[in-house]
Amino acid sequence: MSIRILANIQIFIRKIIRRFESLFFLAKEILSERNFIYLSCVAVAISCSLAVIVLKSFAHNVFLFANYLNAYLKLSYSNSILPIIGILLTVFVVRRFLNGKLEKGSSHILHSVAKKGGIVPKKQMYAQIITSSLTVGLGGSAGLESPIVITGAAFGSNFAQKYKLSQKDRILLLACGVAAGIGAAFNAPIAGVLFAIEVVLTDVSISAFIPIMISAATGALVSQMILSSDILLSFNQEQNFNFHNTPYYILLGILAGFVSVYHARNFRRVEHFFNKFKKRPYRKALFGATLLAVLIFFFPTLFGEGYESIKTLSTNHPEILLENTVLKNYKSSEWLLLAFIGITALLKSFATGLTLGSGGNGGNFAPSLFVGSYLGFFVAKAIHLLGISNTLPIANFTIVGMAGILSGLFHAPLTAIFLIGEITGGYNLMVPLMIVSSISFAVSKRFEKHSMDVKSLADKGEVFTSDKDKNILQSIDFLALIKTDAKTITIENSLENLVDYLSTSNQELFPVLDEKEKLVGIVDFNDIRSTVFNSFRIKYTSIKEILKQPIDIVQYDDGIEIVMQKFENTNQNTLAVIKYGKFFGFISKINILEAYREKLKEMIIE
Repeated sequence: MSIRILANIQIFIRKIIRRFESLFFLAKEILSERNFIYLSCVAVAISCSLAVIVLKSFAHNVFLFANYLNAYLKLSYSNSILPIIGILLTVFVVRRFLNGKLEKGSSHILHSVAKKGGIVPKKQMYAQIITSSLTVGLGGSAGLESPIVITGAAFGSNFAQKYKLSQKDRILLLACGVAAGIGAAFNAPIAGVLFAIEVVLTDVSISAFIPIMISAATGALVSQMILSSDILLSFNQEQNFNFHNTPYYILLGILAGFVSVYHARNFRRVEHFFNKFKKRPYRKALFGATLLAVLIFFFPTLFGEGYESIKTLSTNHPEILLENTVLKNYKSSEWLLLAFIGITALLKSFATGLTLGSGGNGGNFAPSLFVGSYLGFFVAKAIHLLGISNTLPIANFTIVGMAGILSGLFHAPLTAIFLIGEITGGYNLMVPLMIVSSISFAVSKRFEKHSMDVKSLADKGEVFTSDKDKNILQSIDFLALIKTDAKTITIENSLENLVDYLSTSNQELFPVLDEKEKLVGIVDFNDIRSTVFNSFRIKYTSIKEILKQPIDIVQYDDGIEIVMQKFENTNQNTLAVIKYGKFFGFISKINILEAYREKLKEMIIE
């Protein structure tokens, strides 16, 4: 009975989705191109914000559940056990339902924009939500923002693909999804806009600002309507800036830059260590998760995103963080609290590396805020305890420190400044935010040329290039050049059917498909000329005898550089394009070169 109810619900949902799709196709016909983009960015933003709500609510409720186990059932080990379960479940889902592969980190979005024309695999619309909720929701020491960013990008990209929008609009909607995700996750629309422009898009026109702003505002609005302030990271107290404290903010900025470099390098070392265990995913997951469990047992604030501990740290009673730890009987000692905070900040890179390296899914956005808040508290509290200054506002330093690490890790000072400005409910700390963020960015940039996200691409030689030829090539929307109306044949077709096709079209290559529309082979007219002009051979030759296997094929999400490399390696002028395992069309080298020539001509004229 329950199975029948679930089946009926599934059918009902599919009907609703189809009706919405029909409405959007109708809107595309009626509305102007620009107005349809405005409508699309709202739809993408709503979809993305709903995903954020699911993720954030799940993670928050699991955190409350863990606290309940600790406080009422006296199960002090629960915080350590849950992350092991979460990471093992994540690995199981990836191997069982996602073909053993999951793209982690927002660097893949940058790669999609730079190399694949904004194409993001469809599975990223749900894969990130499921896996990150298991990992982070059950206590993995990582953040949900990176999965949120990828999910938003996937919604935007696949929406554009569904309604056959241009590459330019596809990348724009991808950025809209990213902006909506950040806007919804923090109720910070300005930070969402800046993150999309500063981190995701390398080139943005004034016209792109409006859709991105609409998406960020929509995401923040939906999130604000549904999510409670307890789930979102927010600070309601009034903050004031005293210019006499400027030297200490400068010190915080310098330390934030060095700690950013430390965090990024340690995180990469841990991840690289776990790459040795590729053939043993469950053993790797259990080993890494067990080490993480040990860290969380001694330092419980490493559990999950850590936003609750950030809020606690900015209050007048930060000693609460020592509850449920082996140091709970000594929480009145300010020096012990300071040592606990400092060690926890340094261990966060290891905890996040263990979480993601062992097979969990998440990101470094939340960890950067966690480390920043702990660093800010540590600096202000140390200055206070050393008697250097007794007037430093520790809460201010806790909040501003977040901007310092975020700016240093992601090389995004504007995003850091306005994000912290928005979540504190005002801009009274704008001056110290600018000081700390800019200094941290400068120090980090001195030792790390690329941000934490771009670094992984740089190691593979896939960063954005200054080569003008490559830039022109990457600006070509090769998906728009694919010929999708090619006539196809099956193994069961006779050669006489093929001859009929030849007599009514100029097509020379005929894809041979099976019943599932998968490419079996290709028949080239130039190879069978002697056969088709012989009536006897036409009658007694099967399609199977004359088809040939393609030397190479193009995947739908291959970048333009990969496509051109395949043309070069095969010495072919036309290649078949496969989308999600099925034949999609043909791409011609001549058409790409012609598009390149047109782009070059436009640049010369400009």
